[in-house]
This record gives sequence, structure tokens and C-alpha cells, in this order.
Amino acid sequence: MRTLVLWDIDHTLLAVGPLTRTIYENAFTTVTGRTLAAHGVPSFAGRTDRAIITETLLMHGIETSEPLLQRLCHEFATGFGSRIHEVREHGRVLPGAREALKALAGRTDVIQSVLTGNMRPIAVSKLAAFSLDEYVDFEVGAYGLDHGDRPPLVRLAQLRAAEKYGERFDEHSTVLVGDTPYDVLAGHHGGARVVAVAT
Repeated sequence: MRTLVLWDIDHTLLAVGPLTRTIYENAFTTVTGRTLAAHGVPSFAGRTDRAIITETLLMHGIETSEPLLQRLCHEFATGFGSRIHEVREHGRVLPGAREALKALAGRTDVIQSVLTGNMRPIAVSKLAAFSLDEYVDFEVGAYGLDHGDRPPLVRLAQLRAAEKYGERFDEHSTVLVGDTPYDVLAGHHGGARVVAVAT
């Protein structure tokens, strides 16, 4: 039986700094024609992009719809992709992250992917910026547009891994690694063992 290891990205594997918020603000203005209010962005830590964007729209009195959310997501992902050189310049891989990914990648009894609040294109961009993408299977991950809450993402990743690898993954064969209380709750409520890191 193999173990499915699901990594959180931000402040678990790497740190990007304030650039993410800057890109997010630009995307919001481009799509809505409005400037983000000074206190008009909810906390990003441990949240999914779907939840963050939905709450931001509500905080600005903008009616949320799926087409609007998708437009914002597209603009956010496009903006992030176009500034990947800045991610490399201002971001960094956290101590031990590369070594841990590499060590697990060398084991035949482990499958590595991500469980992240980031939408998939941004998750791929962040890891690729630091050459960490080679260690994970993005096809079986779960992402910030898949659901507004984190716990259901665990089961989704398990199902994707089962479909691809022909094995069953459950709370005994899944490990979630993350840095926020949201990550810990996702594992406990979603069906995974948890390794909590203190960044």
C-alpha cells in the first residue's frame, strides 16, 4: 500500500511575500473596475481562492456569480503567470522543503501531490518557479477552486489518486502537511493524518 502525501504550498514549501496580494488587487480592479478597499481583503492564510474571492466581492457589495468568479480567477492566474520572474526574485523555498520533497520522491511507496488553497495554474507556477514541480503529481492534487472549504479537498485528492493509480486512499494512507489550523482541520475532518509545520 502506498501513501499519498498532500502538501500545502504557501508557508509550508515556499514563501512568496506580498506579491500575491499585489497581483490579486490588480486582477480585482481589472475585472470589477473598482479599487480594493483598505480593509477589503480577507485573510489569505489557509483559505481557498474560491472562498477568498467570494468574500472579497461580498465585502465590496458586489453580487457573486460563477462567471464573475471565473473571470477574476482567470485574471489572477494570468497576472501571476506573467510575473513569475518576480516570484523567483522575491520568493524563497523554505528550509528543508526541497530536501523533504526529494527524499519522498525517491520512495516507491509514496505518491506526492498538493492540497492547496491556490487554484491549479498558480500552484503549478509557484512550484515551477523554484523547480519543485518535478516532485509532485499535479493531476491528483486538490485546489482552491475545487471547493470553498479545505476538508472536502482531501477526499477529492484521494479519489483522483485512486482513479489514476488504481489504489484506495483513506485516512490511514493519506498524510496532509500544512502550516495553518485550516490545514490541520482539513486533515482531521477530511480523512488524513496530519503533519503540522511551524513556519
